[in-house]
Amino acid sequence: MTLNRRKLLFLLGATGGAVALSSWRSSGLMDTAIAQPTPASNTISLPPLPYDYNALEPHIDAQTMRFHHDNHHATYVKNLNAALEKYPNLKSQSVEQLLTNLESVPEAIRTTVRNNGGGHVNHSMFWQIMKPNGGGEPTGAISKAIAADFGDFATFKKQFNEAGTKRFGSGWVWLVRDDGKLKITTTPNQDSPLIDGNYPIMGNDVWEHAYYLKYQYRRADYLTAWWNVINWDEVNNRLAQASKA
Repeated sequence: MTLNRRKLLFLLGATGGAVALSSWRSSGLMDTAIAQPTPASNTISLPPLPYDYNALEPHIDAQTMRFHHDNHHATYVKNLNAALEKYPNLKSQSVEQLLTNLESVPEAIRTTVRNNGGGHVNHSMFWQIMKPNGGGEPTGAISKAIAADFGDFATFKKQFNEAGTKRFGSGWVWLVRDDGKLKITTTPNQDSPLIDGNYPIMGNDVWEHAYYLKYQYRRADYLTAWWNVINWDEVNNRLAQASKA
């Protein structure tokens, strides 16, 4: 059973359509979440990378990071802002709220919000759950949760990589919390788990633009290398937020 809408909105810190997630500030998740519209401009902003373009080498190369962040993610932000300009009343909501209540978004821009809002939310998380000199075995609550729901880390990693490899075409592989347990799932294109009422604890981008310059068609090699840059501290922060619901 996925989170119902009320619980998910509570998890996202929604308070009467507020655009700031105050509960995330104290946990450090404000920087990991979507960049919110600012009161001055009500414009979604591209969050900066929390490290240099080359910081994740040799596992993810600098050129890929530059294109991925400065071009792909920036384009999602640009397209999303353009769509919301047509419906200024929607700017009082965070992007997460729009995705969670996607059916309430006007049909004329619903697909644009789904694709570009999802791309923005997904990538804003993605940059934060990676770090230089990351990886290794998970620690803290996420380690215990993985052991409880998958048996051990090796089994979880194998299943996660297999799901990412088998995701046909472009999309994402995710670890979400579903009915109190961890679950591996995938989504097509830039769909966010929020659309289905699931909170994304961690996820890996398996669009070709995330790995092709370095790994070409070898998605499985990219998925294997990616574990060397995981920021387990941030994953634990996100698990803590998911647990609140």
